[in-house]
Amino acid sequence: MVDLTALAAHLDNVLRDATIPELPNHYRGKVRDNYDLADGRRIIIATDRLSAFDRILTAIPLKGRVLTQLARFWFDATRDVCPNHVIEYPDPNVLVCRRLEILPVEVVVRDYLTGTTSTSIWSMYKAGGREMYGHRFPDGLREHQKLPRTILTPTTKAFDAGHDEPLTPAEIVGRGLLTEDQWRRVSELALALFARGREIARQHGLILVDTKYEFGRDEAGRILLADEIHTPDSSRYWYLESYGRRLDAGERPESFDKDFVRTWVTARCDPYKDPIPEIPREVVLEAARIYASVYETITGVPFAVPSPEVPALERIRANLKRYFP
Repeated sequence: MVDLTALAAHLDNVLRDATIPELPNHYRGKVRDNYDLADGRRIIIATDRLSAFDRILTAIPLKGRVLTQLARFWFDATRDVCPNHVIEYPDPNVLVCRRLEILPVEVVVRDYLTGTTSTSIWSMYKAGGREMYGHRFPDGLREHQKLPRTILTPTTKAFDAGHDEPLTPAEIVGRGLLTEDQWRRVSELALALFARGREIARQHGLILVDTKYEFGRDEAGRILLADEIHTPDSSRYWYLESYGRRLDAGERPESFDKDFVRTWVTARCDPYKDPIPEIPREVVLEAARIYASVYETITGVPFAVPSPEVPALERIRANLKRYFP
């Protein structure tokens, strides 16, 4: 059980920025700060920023720590399915990895008709779309229902932190984003990773609803899994036990991911057009509890809440000193 009091002590101690001037080649992504070392390694620091709707909504205490440690669990659990970019973890928020040539396509795998973002199949289906991502959807489908089969819904990779755009397999190959062989390999890997994730999630009473994968190529041209895997940022989880009952009642499935914050925001504004209202501290704290609970539920290990007396960036800098030029 996550200690809410311990989490609340971090409400004013979030890691919004991970700028470290001593490290070279800084690139700031939506959630992570990246540094490319001269020897071909990359340092990735997961901050507490929460991104959705192509913007930063807020910062969630210890979110970056959860993301890094949960991704570590999944990288280890899927290493036999797909090689990945991991080298080591010098800090709870930090991954040191191989620098890859990131493929310009993000692969989203889906098992259910759901979602709140503009690229989700439910948003597009509700608006009348029936041809999406190279798939044909019949009329009469219900929100949150299981799809007849697992599907891939790829998007462009927005390297400039811009907007991801839907793609079809024909567009991926036709536009030269990937070769036909590369797309076939990436598709096989994504479906195999999702199958492993779905199996492990089910063992822990969860449904892995959908997820996003990023892949890259190393110097030898091998395709490796990059970024993160099956975290609450890249994946949607529901509780298995209550799913059927809530679907029959026309209710939203119990969420176990950042959908909690996305739903709060969309109930109050159009996040693609309107200013985002200030997210209350109690909502932020509940989001922190959800993130930590995801970690505990999937790994079976208690989430260790660190002392708030040592600022996260101070600790990270100390643990990364050996990487300074």
